[in-house]
Amino acid sequence: MIDEASKTPAGADDDASPKELTPAARRALTEAKARREEYRQKEAALPKEVGGRGGKEPGRYGDWEVKGLASDF
Repeated sequence: MIDEASKTPAGADDDASPKELTPAARRALTEAKARREEYRQKEAALPKEVGGRGGKEPGRYGDWEVKGLASDF
């Protein structure tokens, strides 16, 4: 049996068989999934801001961002 997570979507042509991913690609996808889950857990553990600006933390990349403009401290 072939693991469905090891295949990519066939694309527009549904008759074509999905492409088999390399072990390195499968490992990269697994690592990315783990990083996303870790990030979501850390984000959920942060206290909720009352009366804040809303949205993502503006200093999350070391820059302060407001309306698409970033300023580096």
